[in-house]
Amino acid sequence: MRYRVFGERSGLRVSELVLGTGSFGTGWGHGADGAESKRIFDAYAEAGGNFIDTANGYQFGQSEEILGDLLAGQRDDFVLATKFTMRAKPDDGILVTGNSRKAMVASAEASLKRLKTDRIDLLWAHASDGVTPVEEVVRGFDDLVRAGKILYGGLSDFPAWRVARAATIAELRGAAPIVGIQVEHSLVERTTEQELLPAGHALGLGIVAWSPLGGGMLTGKYRSGESGRREGFGGRVFQPEDSQQRTAILDEVIAVGKELSVTPGEVAIAWVATKGSLPIIGPRTLTQIRENLRATEVKLAPDQISRLDAVSAIPPVFPYRMLDNPETRQLFTGGKYDRLIAPLRPAP
Repeated sequence: MRYRVFGERSGLRVSELVLGTGSFGTGWGHGADGAESKRIFDAYAEAGGNFIDTANGYQFGQSEEILGDLLAGQRDDFVLATKFTMRAKPDDGILVTGNSRKAMVASAEASLKRLKTDRIDLLWAHASDGVTPVEEVVRGFDDLVRAGKILYGGLSDFPAWRVARAATIAELRGAAPIVGIQVEHSLVERTTEQELLPAGHALGLGIVAWSPLGGGMLTGKYRSGESGRREGFGGRVFQPEDSQQRTAILDEVIAVGKELSVTPGEVAIAWVATKGSLPIIGPRTLTQIRENLRATEVKLAPDQISRLDAVSAIPPVFPYRMLDNPETRQLFTGGKYDRLIAPLRPAP
């Protein structure tokens, strides 16, 4: 396993694959029991993985509880990330959910108890609730950092404009920085590339990509009749093979896998990593994590990346449909766009 510095707003050195633990526990009726969770965790740690992702509500809190036991005696060897915003239990009410500071503090305190630790390394706001000002989220993170309850704050599943506003407010006010974003990204979910990935790169944020396998669709297993997340999680966080393009995408992933003598899943995870994100793997079995970990050894050739890019391409949206037009580019470069050396990353 190799390591990367998590963006430009922190000095965190994290492994190139993140272990997602939404399947640790059986509270949702579909997941891994404690013994299998330990086997998955141990395999990840033995491979050099050090970045753990969970949430207050995963398996109704069981994921955090299992992790609390697994991390005993080796807490400092891992970057532990969890989330607030969603329900942790089915009966959680309106005051302990959402992005408010009250919900943030209540959730963080409960997570610390379940995780059996004195601090959370990275606390994500799990999703934008659409009503809490980002100033409140930034201030809440800053308060928890100053109290020693968390070390860093990040935003998961937020619109790009809210990410940019939060990161800017934190910078201007000298508050604890927003260090990263978490987004869905895969060969069958590329809309993230239109705003969120460019914003993350321009702002120097670490980027974590969830569901790089499209909920398992990109492994090809559903073609052979397996159920997995298609049924186990009630169809949530699952991308069906429901269009001609998606069928073509999976066909190409399988073809590239055969060329490299690897599985389609390894190809799909490796492709996400080429876009500058840290893929989250969410195995439910020891067999699955062993396959997922092999993705770090996959070297996609430029032509293979180009083929995967082409078959999964999505239509551009405004204003990029206009700005990326060759004629428009020539207009704002005095006819010399082809001679302009562009910056390595988008201008902030």
